[in-house]
Amino acid sequence: MTKGQQQYEGKAKRVYATDSPDYYIVEYKDDATAFNGEKRGTILGKGVINNQMSNRLFALLAAHGVANHFVEELSERETLVRAVTIVPIEVVVRNLVAGSMAKRLGLEEGLELKRPLVEFYYKEDSLGDPLITAETAEVLGWATADELQKIQELALQVDAVLREFLKERGVILVDFKLEFGRTRDGELILADEISPDTCRFWDAATREKLDKDRFRRDLGGVEEAYHEMMTRISEV
Repeated sequence: MTKGQQQYEGKAKRVYATDSPDYYIVEYKDDATAFNGEKRGTILGKGVINNQMSNRLFALLAAHGVANHFVEELSERETLVRAVTIVPIEVVVRNLVAGSMAKRLGLEEGLELKRPLVEFYYKEDSLGDPLITAETAEVLGWATADELQKIQELALQVDAVLREFLKERGVILVDFKLEFGRTRDGELILADEISPDTCRFWDAATREKLDKDRFRRDLGGVEEAYHEMMTRISEV
């Protein structure tokens, strides 16, 4: 597959066309941002880890029936994916209270929820990715009612698979963000990435943070946390 012109550059990735309209090449960067781009920096080796971790987890999910964009890892930083048009909704699944939910509701981080909670956010950095309802997304034409129902069901399936996988590796899946896209033939599939950039991972024994919160909150040990998560993901 031939790498063509750059189609898009985001905060963490570049996307390139290929000689087929059905496929893109994604390149992962070491650039790090937080708070919708207000804080910027570099996490050395992050692109390699996020690429390889995402691919392993996408393969795991595919084996459990969750269709996604992963096709083939091309190098330590590049992956061939199915081309999609991203639905402008960020889907957040929460198992414990943390991050914006704790701040928004004045709750203590770490409080376990009675069941996984799925939230929708409008994907727009300039507005701070505001929390929205499914009805809002439907009325504004961002997704159909059937698509939103499927997205919620898939998000909960992803949560169940990843929680079990990570539990065996001594990791609590606190919360995570997903994005979905439509292929050229209209199929709705999971896309983007699954990594310490998009998930909150806590050590099950110590509750030490093993994700981008270490960068967001200036906790130090950022690269070490990413490497630790990659080591655990790689455990047989």
